[in-house]
Formats: sequence, C-alpha cells, structure tokens
Amino acid sequence: MKNWLSGALTLGILSFSVGFSSAVMAQQQGDAPELSEISQSLAPLGLQVNAVANSPMPGLLQVFTQRGLFFTSTDGRFFIEGNIYDLQQQELVNDVQMRNYVSEQLPGVADSYIEYKAKDEKHIVYAFTDPTCGYCQKLHSEMKDYNNAGVTIRYLAFPRGGLNSKTALEMQHLWCSRNQQKAMDLAKDGKRNPPTMCDNPVKQHYELGQSFGINGTPALILASGRIIPGYQPVAGLLQQLEAK
Repeated sequence: MKNWLSGALTLGILSFSVGFSSAVMAQQQGDAPELSEISQSLAPLGLQVNAVANSPMPGLLQVFTQRGLFFTSTDGRFFIEGNIYDLQQQELVNDVQMRNYVSEQLPGVADSYIEYKAKDEKHIVYAFTDPTCGYCQKLHSEMKDYNNAGVTIRYLAFPRGGLNSKTALEMQHLWCSRNQQKAMDLAKDGKRNPPTMCDNPVKQHYELGQSFGINGTPALILASGRIIPGYQPVAGLLQQLEAK
C-alpha cells in the first residue's frame, strides 16, 4: 500500500462530509452490509467512510472515503487499494464509479474558484493547482491558448504539502487578495502575495480533492466528472473534452 495509507494508523479522521447521488445511495440496498460495519472495519486505517455501494464486480463493495474510492470484500474483511479494470467494457471501474460523485460535489465550490473565462466558452475545466508545481506553471503560461480554444479554467486549491505547509498559507493569501487573478499570475511566476487573510476555501478545496483520490497537481476535472491527472496541452485537452 502507499505510504500515506500505512501511516494512516496514526492519523485522525477528517471531518469532511459529502453527499451522494440517489443512484449511488440506492445501490446500498440488497446484500451490502451497513455503512457502520464497514466504517468500523476501516477505522484502524484512518479512513472515514462516507458511503458503501455494491461494486460492478461481483463479491466486492465500493467504499467512498475522504481519501477516494476503495474496495472491500462483501463481508468487510479484505481491503483493496488499486485499480479495477472491466475487460468486457474496456473501462477503468474506479474512474466510471467516481464520475457521478465528482460531478455532484463541484457545485459545492461554486464562486470559490478563481476563473479564467474563455470569451467564446465551449468547455469548463476545473483544475486543482499548486503555484509551486512546475506543470501547473506551464499550464498557466498557456492560459491564453486554452481560453482562445474556448476552454474556461477554474482553479481550485491543492497545496501538495498539505494544509500545514508554507504553500497552503501562501494559497490562503492568494485567495484572500482583492484581485485574485493578478495574485494567481504572481504566484505562478514564483512571486509572493501580501499576507492578507480572510475566510477562504483552501481547506475545503484540498479535502474535496482528496475525496476525489487526487494526490498531485495539476489535476483536471471535466464536466463529465472525469479526472485527468497531470498537465495537458491545449490540443490534447480538446481531444479529451470531445471524447468525454
């Protein structure tokens, strides 16, 4: 398992809670054990279970947590961290099962993102970003190209070092700036913004990204709820948007 999971035994459970679609909640009917049973089983791993649903793969449950999507055996004994592929449908089960969840959570950050709007808007892409990330800086340097192609970029905060990092504090200053776009431009250029503080969404954005299973930046979110990890050039991103 990944280092964060082995170290999760000493971590407290985050208080972030989320809603789920009626379709996902409906899947909890039938043979799936109670959410409380799975929650108790995974508590030693420091995972907060938000919902349990039957998995497309017989014999497995999909478990939505504050750290993303995982799978367990139906009796809650065995825990699976990793990707599951449906060879018949030729698709990644993890990706497909997360899409509705992701799409339904994004309205919760309405008006708290920093937007670079395309004049002739055809697509909206959310981007979890960290100003110290090299590929985030590259993406930002090509913002005019994205906008000219009809792609609006909405930035969400994801300090890679965590909420107690220096970058997280600087991102709070950024989001509290009067001119957020100018502040973002400065940050992406390696410059600091004045230490202005206010009620800000950095913690909310970060915890939301973690619940999506995001652990690096940039991470792009399409309207379909699909998550594309890493930088995408304009032409490549357009292909992804059209393919959905």
